[in-house]
This record gives sequence, C-alpha cells and structure tokens, in this order.
Amino acid sequence: MITRKAIFICSVWTGILFLAACQPDLYSSRNPIHQLAELPVRKADLKYAKGFSITYYKTFKQVNVYNYEGKRIDTAQYLLIKRGSPIPDGFPKAQVIEIPVRSIIGMSSMHVALINFADADGILTGLGNLKYASSVKVRKYIKAGKIKEVGQETNLNNEMVLTMHPDVLMAVGNVSSKINRFKILTDAGIPVIQNSEYLESTPLGRAEWVKLMAALVDKEGLVNKKFDAIVLEYNKLVQLAKKAIGKPRVITTMPVKGTWYVPEGNSYLSHFLQDAGGTIKWADTKGIGTLPLSFELVAPEALKADFWLNIGYVNSKAEMTARDKRFADFGPFKNGNVYNYNKKINDAGANDYWESGAVNPQIVLSDLIKILHPELLPHHQLVYYQQLK
Repeated sequence: MITRKAIFICSVWTGILFLAACQPDLYSSRNPIHQLAELPVRKADLKYAKGFSITYYKTFKQVNVYNYEGKRIDTAQYLLIKRGSPIPDGFPKAQVIEIPVRSIIGMSSMHVALINFADADGILTGLGNLKYASSVKVRKYIKAGKIKEVGQETNLNNEMVLTMHPDVLMAVGNVSSKINRFKILTDAGIPVIQNSEYLESTPLGRAEWVKLMAALVDKEGLVNKKFDAIVLEYNKLVQLAKKAIGKPRVITTMPVKGTWYVPEGNSYLSHFLQDAGGTIKWADTKGIGTLPLSFELVAPEALKADFWLNIGYVNSKAEMTARDKRFADFGPFKNGNVYNYNKKINDAGANDYWESGAVNPQIVLSDLIKILHPELLPHHQLVYYQQLK
C-alpha cells in the first residue's frame, strides 16, 4: 500500500528530475553559450585581413590567428570571455582572455597604434622599448611612469611581466613558429596573442588588425566606423591614381651588405606603390615579404628609375653617397626624386610612419600619390614622407 508520505517523496523527486532536465548542460555542444550570435550589438566583420578571424558566440568571442600565408593551419586560438562568465568546453588548446582587457603589454609601435585607434591608451602598461612610441598620449603615460619597459622579445624581462600580470601580452610573430618563446608567461596564466599584421598582403588588410584590438576592448562599434571611413577614402584615392598619365618606375630601400631587399609582388608595400600609380620591376613575384637580390641585378633598374623611396635610416643624399658613391649615378638621385618616410620622427627617435601610418593607409597613399603624381593632389602636404636634399 502506497502511503501519503511515499507519494509526497515521489512527487518531490519527480520535480527535481524535471527541473534538472530543463537546466542547460554547461559541458555540452547543445549549451546555448556555443550558439552563434545571430544579431550581435557589435561585430567586427573582416574583409581584408587574412591572418586572423573572429567568431561571435552568444557569450564569448573566438579568435583564430593563422600562419603567415593565411591558411587555416598552425592556428593559435583564443577565447575572449566576459569576466565572471564560465569557460566553454570544446576548446582545449585555446588561451582564455578576459574582456574587456584592462591592461596590455605591447611589443611594437604597431601595437601602440592599434590601442590608440581603439581609443584605449589607458590600458597600455608595458612596452618592449619605450623609445619607439610616437603617440602623444602614450608619451605622457611613459613620462608619468605608468608604462614600463619590459625588454624586447628576445630579451624579455619575464620576472617584470609576471609581476605586472597583464590581461594579455601582444607579441610580434606568426603562429607557424615552433619555438614557444613565452611558455613561462602562458604557464603563469598570462595570455600571449601573436600579431602578424606585417605579413598581410594589402595596406587595408594590415590596417584591419585594428578589429582584433576592438574585440579585446569591446569597441567594435567605434572601430568599425573609423575603419569604414578609411576604406572609403583609400578606395577613392586608388581610383584617383588610375587617372594619372603614365606610371613612373620606382625603386625602394638600399642594399645591406651587398644584398638589396626589394618588395615582393604580393607584399603590402608593393600594393601601396601600385595603388599609387607606380611601377615596380618585381611586381609579378608571388611572395608577401622581400626579395633578396644582388646590387648588380637592381642597379640597371635604379639607373633608369624615376623615383627612389623608403631609403631607410638616412636623412640626406650626402649620407647615401657616403655609404656607396655609385648611388649618385642612379636616375632618381640625379633628378632629385629621392623620398624617405622619416618626416615624423620625434625627439626619442620613434618614427610615426611605423605607428599611426600603419593604421592610416589612406594618408600614406596620399603621400605616395603626391610624390608620384603631384598634379592629382595639388593641395596635399606630405605627412610621413619628405624629399631628401
């Protein structure tokens, strides 16, 4: 005979089992946190960058950073999770970064530019080398002692970084490297995200890494708006350059110890020069970096070139001939068309071309068009470039 007490106990247990069945399984693929966000309030859609991707879920963001060719191999994975939220299962190799990031150590001036673009200068607490920062705001923080120098990646002060314990350290490099240079930090719970923007094949692709920073600081809305304006202006300039009569021949850089490194055809610098209406000899090569050539191979092109750009660490034509007297025979040297990207170097020696220039390709392109086709932009004043005398 079933008693009232037995009926009551069965009812209680039935209710408990029913409620348990209705609860979401935090460790199942059916968990709502694994569902893609349908209409996120802020989302960074990538159109140009090939080196990383961002997938938006309802409660977190998944960032993948790919190898230098942009292939979906050698992937470094990161989960960007709101503070206090559970870590989803299914990502055993992912590093977890709590967002919005409140403190970050950057290892290059490009990282300063990304932070500045996202209007998040206050989160920068460390730099590999303090002298490479151009941002006025960041220079003030450095002067106030709010940003520490932690050393270059090959000589990183791990003890200092561990003491600072930033939310994330942004490194320079690509994930195809088999050397784990930051194991001490990652083992201590400090996420290290690798930034390989310099290996993008287009100026807009390189600049679009600002959206990675946007995801880290939850400022996709602001960054999307600013980046869209840059894309619009850049594409207008490309169309303007197509109206130029003729495409002047351009050489770049100087030889180093007998080897002349010229931009390969799929590099962002090559695309810059072509978008500006210039012609470079090795534009049909497939690489995304530089092509090492002998002086004897480049010299015939230099003799008949119209312009010589991106010379390096020199400030005058006299400094150039002091390195090699043969430079004086080159066409651009004779006609005065030698330009370098060293107009915005501050007292500390930081060159803003490598900082703000990296996230403002429309300004760099304006400079290049002004140099190669001054009639197209008669009122533009050079920002990053200057003519060497």
